[in-house]
Amino acid sequence: MQELETLFDSVYLLKKGKQSTLVTRNLTPGITYYGEPVFSVDKVEYRSWNPTRSKLGAVILKGLKEMPIKPGSLVLYLGVASGTTVSHVSDIVGEKGHIWGLDFAPRAVRDLLDNVIRHRKNISPILGDARQPASYSTLVQPVDVVFADVAQPDQAKIIVDNARYYLRKGGHIMLSIKARSIDVKENPKNIYEGQINVIEEAGFIVNETIDLHPFEKDHAMVIASS
Repeated sequence: MQELETLFDSVYLLKKGKQSTLVTRNLTPGITYYGEPVFSVDKVEYRSWNPTRSKLGAVILKGLKEMPIKPGSLVLYLGVASGTTVSHVSDIVGEKGHIWGLDFAPRAVRDLLDNVIRHRKNISPILGDARQPASYSTLVQPVDVVFADVAQPDQAKIIVDNARYYLRKGGHIMLSIKARSIDVKENPKNIYEGQINVIEEAGFIVNETIDLHPFEKDHAMVIASS
């Protein structure tokens, strides 16, 4: 027998026997995006969310207390890549929400268009440089959440600069810190502290910092509010 446990709005834990699977309700029933298994509960289709391929999925399973991304949310997603995580964010925000997905790599944006966006109207792709938030100001409206998963040494500065342009008052930032993209030798905890300092000095209140081990090595996610 299958049982759904609600973790956050539109995010569930599907329990079957001793097995538990993180899932989102599929906005496009019958269509999957990265070979993820699907489940039917009361004639509703849910997509498995693989935490080893998604930092957001990982942080949820690591005990995230507050989920800023909700049904109806407007989200700026920096470092969207080919769309594994953003497809689940799309499930969460639903038809009343919207995501602006930015990536620097043309191949990633092309894959996003081909594999995800052609089926989903609540994602807008942007080919651009997250270090230059003004360059896409005509494409993005004020958002509730800025989410960043960028492999750059100045990760915290990038999300802060984008938040200053696009984040609504009272909104949240979610930064996936990739320690080895900043310094390959430094202790990851020291790197996390340095990135948190950048966020706090910009006036944000850090609500949670969660290490993503064992799903991701030398990664942590910081959730902060304006």
